[in-house]
Amino acid sequence: MDKIELVGFDMDYTLAIYHLRRIEKLAYDLTLERMVDKLGYPAALRTVTYDPEFVVRGLVIDKQTGNIFKMDRHNHCGRSYHGRRPLSDEERRRLYGEEKIHLSQTRFAWIDTLFALPEAALFAETIQYLEGQGQTVDYGRLFADIRETIDAVHRDNTLKSEVKKDLSRYLVKDLDLGPALHKLRSGGKKLFLLTNSFWDYTQDVMSFVLDGAIPEYPSWKNYFDIIITGAAKPAFFSERRPLWELSPTGEKLGEAHVLERGKIYEGGDLQELERLAGIGGDRVLYVGDHIYGDILRSKKSSLWRTCMVVEELEAEQSWLEQRLPELEEMSRLEELRARLEDEVSVRKSGLNLLDRRADRELLSSEERAALDAERRVLKQELERLRRALRDADARIRELEREVETGFNRYWGLIFKEGNENSRFGEQVENYACIYTSRASNFGLYSPMQYFRALRAAMPHERLNLRLAPYGDQHAPAAAGARPSKTKR
Repeated sequence: MDKIELVGFDMDYTLAIYHLRRIEKLAYDLTLERMVDKLGYPAALRTVTYDPEFVVRGLVIDKQTGNIFKMDRHNHCGRSYHGRRPLSDEERRRLYGEEKIHLSQTRFAWIDTLFALPEAALFAETIQYLEGQGQTVDYGRLFADIRETIDAVHRDNTLKSEVKKDLSRYLVKDLDLGPALHKLRSGGKKLFLLTNSFWDYTQDVMSFVLDGAIPEYPSWKNYFDIIITGAAKPAFFSERRPLWELSPTGEKLGEAHVLERGKIYEGGDLQELERLAGIGGDRVLYVGDHIYGDILRSKKSSLWRTCMVVEELEAEQSWLEQRLPELEEMSRLEELRARLEDEVSVRKSGLNLLDRRADRELLSSEERAALDAERRVLKQELERLRRALRDADARIRELEREVETGFNRYWGLIFKEGNENSRFGEQVENYACIYTSRASNFGLYSPMQYFRALRAAMPHERLNLRLAPYGDQHAPAAAGARPSKTKR
């Protein structure tokens, strides 16, 4: 952080934290109402309630089959549902077992932002209801209707108008945010706001979030050296677009050729921002919540550092801390399983050698009796090891179910799919320099903090447990430590 000179923030779900269940239900209800009124969907759909637990970030919608599923980091299909009905392992293998999922295909839609959770819920609930009534569903058309309708609800300000009517109902006032931003400024950083929301909504939301938070900043605008609204991310990072100066009421005054503190801008692009700010590359840190629009696109288009805000992280981390005994037991059992598998392999190899000897050599009756006795011992040992292996496997599966379904009975942990990172978790690790649950967590660290990931280890390094890292023979404790890629 000592090399960062300019820190930028997205607004929605980054600086402005929403009451997730309330904002999701509002978007769900408004979209469903418009689908019934404007598109002719059955009025009885209004009775279908929103289940917030059924949708999490990182799911994939299959517009061809009407399924929703979760992927691991290898793009393999994991837990899957058709509507609200779970797919059996046999159905999942038949549909997805022989392929990697390529999200670039128009067949698939990835739910990678919190804004998209209601559309995934509505997709599943509508399929469940219509097929339950014996109707045939065109899944692609259904998804297009939902996407177009929910986009319209956002675009024509229907949803934002409802939020603005009662900001305290839908927005969380994070009392630590103002001090955190002040701490960054006190550390010599310049701050900028870069949001897709337009000026009228930005003004209302940011006023609620930050106005009067600390005496040094009577207005939210005092925290920022640059304020850009209507940024149209991810296009902001890859296209050239004019930067407009706005009046205090949001009218365009003309193209901007300088960036002045206290003024409001709209549009623009990454290159122009770097040029006018006089700061670029890895001296810029951008903080956002959208893995594609904020993190991946900025990472691929620039040298900016990135911080991803994952609001759900707090709940998952808290749950894992509560289940620490189960996780520790699972870790011990996985190590035991690895040893048992090695022992099983040794016994099987021994039996193969004895079988080949019996087939190929001329043995006396005494030699054959001794060989048979040795085979019986090995078989007994092999069966004992296999029973222990089955017991370990069963207990590991039981613990995995307890940990995963205890957090979310449909999808398990957000960052994991089985014993692998989920696709979402893998992208966070690959593209976010750091990640955290809320922007105000910067206030817990020095503005010069060095955020350091633990040293990653490849499998062949972990096998050499007797060797200290980097050849240091005086670090036996570190040599036995389990490597981790966890980031702060």
